[in-house]
Amino acid sequence: MESSAVEHSEPVPFLRQRPVRATIYAGLALFVVLMVIWPLIVQLRDPDFQKHIAEHRVMVGMSKEQVLQAWGGPQTINTTFTKDGVRQEEWIFEDWENAAVVKHRYLYFEEGALIGGWFQGSGERVPLQAPPNPHGSQPKN
Repeated sequence: MESSAVEHSEPVPFLRQRPVRATIYAGLALFVVLMVIWPLIVQLRDPDFQKHIAEHRVMVGMSKEQVLQAWGGPQTINTTFTKDGVRQEEWIFEDWENAAVVKHRYLYFEEGALIGGWFQGSGERVPLQAPPNPHGSQPKN
């Protein structure tokens, strides 16, 4: 009777097989370790960010003074406070390519330390469409 139960058992799905699960978990663990360890290695190689500042790059963990040395001052600073009293700042940098095209860079600080940022890319300003003849007569309907 036991042999018939073994014969009728369903095959194990691919993702539930032990070697497949072990490979997936190992890959996820390696990814997490690299995401945590890599920024620490970079910071250990340049603890005071002098190389980054010289190359005009910013990195999470920099102070506001270090960012000012690397990029200069922003065009706009927006300051807010959380309900717990933590000071947060958004720095907005404008990079004008020509009179109609501007790119924005945003940096976010919390209690004076850089915690993140992003780059908007090209935001071409398109002029508003003017009426074809603003001083002429209105078309009749």
